[in-house]
Amino acid sequence: MTTLFISDLHLTPSAPEITECFIRFMREEAPSADALYVLGDLFEFWIGDDDRSEFAQQIRQEFKTLTDSGVPCFFTQGNRDFLVGKKFAKQTGVQLLGDETVIDIYGTKAVVLHGDTLCTQDVKYLEYRQKVHMPWLQWIFNRIPFFIKEKIVAKVQTDIKEDKHTKSLDIMDVTQSEVESVMTKHQVNLMIHGHTHRPNVHSINSQDGDKTRIVLGDWYTQGSVLVYAKEGFELQTRPFQSQ
Repeated sequence: MTTLFISDLHLTPSAPEITECFIRFMREEAPSADALYVLGDLFEFWIGDDDRSEFAQQIRQEFKTLTDSGVPCFFTQGNRDFLVGKKFAKQTGVQLLGDETVIDIYGTKAVVLHGDTLCTQDVKYLEYRQKVHMPWLQWIFNRIPFFIKEKIVAKVQTDIKEDKHTKSLDIMDVTQSEVESVMTKHQVNLMIHGHTHRPNVHSINSQDGDKTRIVLGDWYTQGSVLVYAKEGFELQTRPFQSQ
């Protein structure tokens, strides 16, 4: 048996090839797993749990079918879907996790997170993150008519794209000292995260011993899955059907 980890799918109706790959994964692979962890940015942008579009309903149904079959599914909010809330969890059966969560994978303790909070050099983004995570601001946003929220999000997405063009890749990557700090805080030797779109397995030599950081890949040109079994783990890719 295996535990599966995915992140950074950035699902959107305008990229049907990604959605098709995700649905195939949910129907053909996920049902035989011990558990599925979604570590943020499942959506290109989740406007709110009141999204009644056909696309949103389709994604909800895939999770509901999986959890109804008995496979536990855990969800960590990313920087694109931080508005996924209790209503989505109730409708789908997924369990929402905090920003940092310690889990047990076949006897190994690991901390799982989206990864954006590790990028401490990206000061401007962290300031933005702090604002949008304010409970009172989310409370107000969730009560705005959906069509107005769509306009606000469209403006935010444009600003994000423009901001990315002016940043170096190093600024948007994790800070090593923060990685080690989080692992030490939770007393673990394994970290799994996404966000940076740089899939890799990093070995860390620290005073506390050898540690491992696994970075999940994005789904822009192919599916990306961390398959973790008792015998070991592997970062794998899944081709889009058109490829």
